[in-house]
Amino acid sequence: MFNIGDKVVYPMHGAGTIESIEEREMLGNTEDYYIIKMPVGGMKLMVPTSKVENIGIREVSQKDEAEKVFSILEKPKDPYVHDANWSKRYNLNVDKIKSGNILEVAEVVRELSHRHMERGLSIGEKKMLSTAKNILLSEMVLSEDMSHELLDTKIEDAIKESYNAGNVSDEAVNSNNDMILGKVSLD
Repeated sequence: MFNIGDKVVYPMHGAGTIESIEEREMLGNTEDYYIIKMPVGGMKLMVPTSKVENIGIREVSQKDEAEKVFSILEKPKDPYVHDANWSKRYNLNVDKIKSGNILEVAEVVRELSHRHMERGLSIGEKKMLSTAKNILLSEMVLSEDMSHELLDTKIEDAIKESYNAGNVSDEAVNSNNDMILGKVSLD
């Protein structure tokens, strides 16, 4: 059971802070709900306390997880994921995001960013990249005690390095592609 003030991750939505625990009546049933304030747009989620395990809500990663996230972001592209057809790649990425595992979300951000830098993304994949990056940033901001802007820059830099490391020739690197998706605002 979580307490007021705990920082938690809601898969597919990102990280937030439990603002209160309230008893609410829904469809004739009275139940306790966690009220979670998300840093993205100040959105609030109501989650039944009895459904936390089924949903996959967990505590925000510790600071040492950030090092693992950056080591994933700095790895060169995965040729299997990168070259998979659109639907297979999309389904793999959805499963990783739904897992709620920050390391798998980091893989999605890396792979889609590399693909975006190399070939561009479909509208659906651009949206997925934006969602994954927001989820990653929201959790890391809470665990790293770092500003959104600084973290976003560090993530962008790590991805650019890994992209460049994965492309042997200088001609393979698109120098005009300074930004992966642009800065993500969590306001």
